[in-house]
Amino acid sequence: MSDTAPTEPSQPPAEQQRKPRRSFQPGLWTRLVPLGVVSVYLILFIAFNTRMAKVDFVFSSTRVSTIFVILLPLGIGIVLGVLLSQLYRHGKRRR
Repeated sequence: MSDTAPTEPSQPPAEQQRKPRRSFQPGLWTRLVPLGVVSVYLILFIAFNTRMAKVDFVFSSTRVSTIFVILLPLGIGIVLGVLLSQLYRHGKRRR
């Protein structure tokens, strides 16, 4: 039998290897702050555009809130832009 003492493990236990938890999370705040600013802006945008506006169509006219006069063409433009880009990409692939 040998009189040598058992060797200690070269690495500390797993509990000592863990880094202390950080309470400040910069990644979280860099996402939350712009999201909060945009949310407040949208709420104010909607609140300030609640007056009614007259919209004339070819054969009729109606009165709607100004926010819809702004957002409806925006939505139609986004949808048409996406569809046209898909058609362009699909047509380019066939050639």
